[in-house]
Amino acid sequence: MSFLEKILATKRDEVAGLRGRSREITAAAAAATSRRSGDFYSALRAAPGLAVIAEMKRRSPSKGPLAPDLDPASMAASFEAGGASAISVLTDAEYFGGSLDDLAAARSTTSLPLLRKDFVIDELQVLEARAAGADAILLIVAALSDAQLSDLLGAARSHGLAALVEVHDAEELDRALSTGCDLVGVNSRSLATFDEDLGIAHGLVARIPDTTLAVAESAIRSVEDARSVAAAGFRAALVGEALVRAADPAALVADMAAVEPAVVAGETG
Repeated sequence: MSFLEKILATKRDEVAGLRGRSREITAAAAAATSRRSGDFYSALRAAPGLAVIAEMKRRSPSKGPLAPDLDPASMAASFEAGGASAISVLTDAEYFGGSLDDLAAARSTTSLPLLRKDFVIDELQVLEARAAGADAILLIVAALSDAQLSDLLGAARSHGLAALVEVHDAEELDRALSTGCDLVGVNSRSLATFDEDLGIAHGLVARIPDTTLAVAESAIRSVEDARSVAAAGFRAALVGEALVRAADPAALVADMAAVEPAVVAGETG
């Protein structure tokens, strides 16, 4: 069993456990307050420099503990102070040490759009995200069939959430683009080996049309890396490990957000 298959088996068990609470989750999502900082997509598009999606991440399966004692509320405030365009919150408990409580704590502190980063395979998880205060969800193409991807994109939109569609190779990118999604994240970390290679992002970004906002994910450790993905054509970068390990996360966010993106044809603001 691959690591992704192991995670998805865990997620299916988690979703099964949510079934008995479906009415409660649906009601909580319907009652959730409206987003305070507008649309996730618009926030990335409007950034004057490289749009930084700053991520809070307690641990990773490949590297172990990263910031097990992080305070999501204070970290969200720090990311906002540094000029992040949005915040990503790992909510997987089993493999990344996160929770929806982390997302809710971040929501209490910041007005920035929030991304629920998890392995979403069911609409109940979309509703959970909305109820916790998320503005967007992550959809991983490698984890979903074409039908699931289409259904979950539709569910996100119907519940007022954006969807960042994550790909790892050209085939997955073609599948993502066939849905008409407006946000694509290219993850430079292999789900099989956990090896990182920014060359993956550089090799795929030219295939992403100007009408789709391109986000570089993983392997961005420094301002030089941020400059590299911006020059390649990415409008945004999702940065996690480097920020939670930084002595001054706000300063690193600020330096990355000051990177000028390449001119993107068709971009209006």
